[in-house]
Amino acid sequence: MRLMLAAALIALPALAYGAPPVNQPMVVIDEKDTIVEQPTPHGNIGMSTAYRISDKAPQRAMEFRKRVLHKGSAIGIHLIEHDEVYYVVSGTGLVESDGVTKTVTTGMTAYLYEGANVGIKQIGDEPLSLIVSYPLKERTK
Repeated sequence: MRLMLAAALIALPALAYGAPPVNQPMVVIDEKDTIVEQPTPHGNIGMSTAYRISDKAPQRAMEFRKRVLHKGSAIGIHLIEHDEVYYVVSGTGLVESDGVTKTVTTGMTAYLYEGANVGIKQIGDEPLSLIVSYPLKERTK
């Protein structure tokens, strides 16, 4: 009986957030299996290499992607409906949030807040490689 009660209490938070009550198996994803060459999001301002990593994870509650902005490319200014993180793997960029612009380089992170108008542009000689992560409104199927 105690074991059943403990299991029910552990499952409660998962149910409250719409997560499945049963643990999902681990998913290991090789980025090379997720590569897509495409125009940048939010304005098609140049080309990028997108690594749609989390798309391979069933029943996920977040996005986790790598995107390489080619020279002169940018993710255009757009309104975000969730907090979002840009982590710079390599290169240099200008990140903007609600009209405030900052330079970001390798190893730096821009934490962007829900409700802000944000974007990022590649500058310099090398491509800008980013990890982009944010929560989804609903768990995927």
